[in-house]
Amino acid sequence: MKKITYILALSINFLLACNNKMDVDYIVINANVYTVDSSFNKAESFAVKDGKFVAVGNNLEVLKNYKSDSIINLEGRNVYPGFIDAHCHFYGYGLSLQKANLTGTKSYNKVIEIVKNHDQKYNHEWILGRGWDQNDWINQEFPDNKVLNELFPEKPVVLTRIDGHAAIANAEALKRAGIDINTKINGGKIIIKEGKLTGVLIDNAVDLVYNVIPKTSEKDNIDAFKYAQNDCFAVGLTTVSDAGLDKNIVLLIDSLQKSKQLKMRIYAMLSPTDENVEYFIKKGIYKTDKLSVRAIKLYSDGALGSRGAKLKKSYTDDENNSGILLSELAFLEKFCKLAYDNDYQVATHAIGDSANCLMLNIYAKYLKEKNDKRWRIEHAQVVDSVDFQMFAQYSIIPSVQPTHATSDMYWAEKRLGNERIKNAYAYKKLLNQNGWLPAGTDFPIESINPLLTFYAAVARKDVNNYPDEGFQIENALSREEALRAITIWAAKSNFEENEKGSIEAGKFADFVVTQDDIMKIDLIEITKVKVLETYIGGEKVF
Repeated sequence: MKKITYILALSINFLLACNNKMDVDYIVINANVYTVDSSFNKAESFAVKDGKFVAVGNNLEVLKNYKSDSIINLEGRNVYPGFIDAHCHFYGYGLSLQKANLTGTKSYNKVIEIVKNHDQKYNHEWILGRGWDQNDWINQEFPDNKVLNELFPEKPVVLTRIDGHAAIANAEALKRAGIDINTKINGGKIIIKEGKLTGVLIDNAVDLVYNVIPKTSEKDNIDAFKYAQNDCFAVGLTTVSDAGLDKNIVLLIDSLQKSKQLKMRIYAMLSPTDENVEYFIKKGIYKTDKLSVRAIKLYSDGALGSRGAKLKKSYTDDENNSGILLSELAFLEKFCKLAYDNDYQVATHAIGDSANCLMLNIYAKYLKEKNDKRWRIEHAQVVDSVDFQMFAQYSIIPSVQPTHATSDMYWAEKRLGNERIKNAYAYKKLLNQNGWLPAGTDFPIESINPLLTFYAAVARKDVNNYPDEGFQIENALSREEALRAITIWAAKSNFEENEKGSIEAGKFADFVVTQDDIMKIDLIEITKVKVLETYIGGEKVF
C-alpha cells in the first residue's frame, strides 16, 4: 500500500511539473465522486475555475491537463452535487428561529411551558410560536385557549401548527383580529364549542390573525435569511426552492445576494398577488446566477393533519368533513392562465385526492398535451387511482416530500381508511408517470436535512427504524433515484438542470463532502451522516 501511494505521489508531482496546462483555482483528487450525470458515472478528481467545474475524471486525467497551486486531497471521502430542496420555506424557517419552537412537543402542557419560558426570555409585543401537532399527543383533539387566556390576558398569543394550516390564538389575539363567534371565512374554519371560541383557526382563518401581527422589520428579515442560510449550509443545501414569496422579500433576496451577504441559491415561487403580477409575471422571467423568479405558488386545499385536505369522500375519522378548498375555482384558473400566457411555471399545493384531481384538470385545460412547461403539483399526497395517469398525459410534475410519509404514517390511515391510504405518499408510482420527480422537505414543517429526505424515500422508515418492513415499501425509491431527486431532478424542476444538479464540466461548482458513503452504508446509518464541507460556486461556505 505504501509503495502504491509513493508511486501515485511521484506521478502527481511529474504531472504537475508539465507545461501547457490550464491554470485553475483548485483541483480535488482522491475523492469518491458521485457525478449524478445521465449515466450516474463516478469520478475521483475534478478541477474548478471561476466558480465552475472545468474537468471531471480520474486523478491522472485531470492532473495531466490542469494545474493549480491548490491541490485538495480528500483521501477517499465522498462527494455529491450540492443538495437542492425542491420545496421549502427558507424565509419562513429563518423567521421561525426567532419564535417559540414547539416542534416535537408531546402534550399541550409542554407547549404552554415552552411559551411561558419564551415570553420570559424575549418579552415581545406578540408571543408567536410554531410546531405543535396534536397527533403527537395522548389527547389528539385540538386544544382550546383557556390556559393561554389566563396566562396572557393582555398580550396576544398565536401558536401555529406544524403544517402552517392551523393555529391557536388567545382571546387577546382574536380580539385584535376582530374575530367573534359570528365571523365567517371562505376556505377556512373558526372552531367553536359550546357557543365559545376555542381559539383554533383552520387554513384561511389563520390569516385573520396573521394580518394584524406587526410586520417584521428589514433587520429581522435580513437576520432570518442569514440564520436560515447557515443552518442549510451545515446540511449540504446549496439551492432552495422557497414556496410563496411577496415582492418585497424577493427584492430583498436579490439585493442581499448581489451584496454577497446571501450566498444561497434561491428559486423563488411568487405568492399570487396583484403586486407580484405587475412587477414580475407580466415582465417575464427574472434570472441571475443566484436567483430565479419564474413560478407562481398556489394553494388548492389544506393539510391532512388538521383535516383540511380536500377529499373526494369524507374523512374516515370525521364523517361529516371532507376538507377545505382554500381558493375559488375562478382564482385558480385566473393565475394558471396568467402563468401560461407569460411562460411562468405553476406550483400548486394539493394534498387531498379531490384537490389533486381539481388541479390536474385545471392544468390539463391549459397544457392540453405533453409539454415542457413543468407545471408542478406540490405534495401530490393523496391521489385517486384513476388520476395518476394525468401526470404523464400532461407532463405534470409531482413535487414530493418523503419525510411527510414517515411523519404522517402513524395516523394517516385513520384519516383516509385502508383503501385510500394505498394511493397516498405513492412516490414510486408518481416517479413512474414521467420518469423523474423532485424531492424536498417543506421545512420548517420537517427537518431541513436533505439526507433525511434521502433516507425516508429509500427506507420508508422513521429515524428509529420503524416500521420493520417500511411504510408501504412498494413506493420506496432506489438510492440512485433518491439522490437524483435531491440533486439533478430538483434542478430540472426549476429549469436549472443545465447549470447545477450534477458534477459536470460547465456547471456551477456546487458540491458536498461527507465521510460516509450514503450509497453504500446501512440505511439507518444515513440518519447519522454529517456533512463535512459545502461549496457553492467553488467557494467553501461550510
